[in-house]
Amino acid sequence: MADRRRLERFLRSKFQEAGERYEELRHSSGEQFEEAREAYEAARNARALPTDEADRAKIVCRRFAERRAARLDEAYRPACYEADHPDCEGCVEDVHEGRIETW
Repeated sequence: MADRRRLERFLRSKFQEAGERYEELRHSSGEQFEEAREAYEAARNARALPTDEADRAKIVCRRFAERRAARLDEAYRPACYEADHPDCEGCVEDVHEGRIETW
């Protein structure tokens, strides 16, 4: 009888561990899927930008309100991008979301 109770406790704890692990994996897989989807959308939107003959994106700079032809880096940020500047951060967001003003 004691062996049976030990076996039941053991099995119950293993099922509980398996359930917790399943929930962790399900949650992390959803986050990974969302990150991959966002990266795909950013790439698609950046590639859809009009370009000049040197393959630079033709965007309107939010910071200086002027037309610019700028190369985009691997994170789809214009070459003129300055980290932590609110206009530059907004520009990158707009490129990723496909709503950047172009010419």
